[in-house]
Amino acid sequence: MTPEINQRVAILRAKAAAGTMTEADMAEAIRVLREGRVGAQAASDGARRKTAKAVIPDADTLLGELGAL
Repeated sequence: MTPEINQRVAILRAKAAAGTMTEADMAEAIRVLREGRVGAQAASDGARRKTAKAVIPDADTLLGELGAL
C-alpha cells in the first residue's frame, strides 16, 4: 500500500474506534481493503506460477524408472 492509503486507513480506523464513522467512510474503507486484497492475490498468483514450472514426467517415464530399480 502507498503511504497515502496507509494514512487514510489510519484515519478511518480512528473514526471507527471513536464511533464517528459514517456510511460513506465505511464504504471507502471496504473499497480500499478489497483493492489491497486483489493486489495481494495478483502478487501471490505470480509467485505461485514461478514455483510451479517444474517438469512433471509422464507415466511411461515413471514406470520405466520403477522397472530399472
